Amino acid sequence: MFNYDWFHGAAFQQQCDEARMRCALKRFKDADRATVEQDEAFQRFFAELEVRTLIYLRDGFSYEMRDIADLDSKSHLTFECEPVEEQYKVGAFIVTVPFEELVRVEVFAVHPSEKPGDMPQITGFRGTPDRGDRGEREPRG
Repeated sequence: MFNYDWFHGAAFQQQCDEARMRCALKRFKDADRATVEQDEAFQRFFAELEVRTLIYLRDGFSYEMRDIADLDSKSHLTFECEPVEEQYKVGAFIVTVPFEELVRVEVFAVHPSEKPGDMPQITGFRGTPDRGDRGEREPRG
């Protein structure tokens, strides 16, 4: 399902935009999708939203993607990972994953003033995944 075109084409950007829109609509409960472009308060809030992208792998590991690396190869996803452990935060941690190992991509939009204190646990830095923490789902069809 996931491939180079999904991340570099419209699908990934649409998922990010949809997460931002739904987050903003939760804040502005009376807003109408058709008219929010004219609402300055809505647009200001929308522009300030942050997006976190979590990548789940078949082996149970997960990573938070900071930024996609723009490399020539299109056979795998290469991205800068958001490190959890302090010793990795001083540099850049680059991860390369074959597309067929991706089982789920989650996009979480949140306003900086509303960030929860307890963010999702990112497991990509553990030695081994927990039993039962595979991140796999049966294909829909």
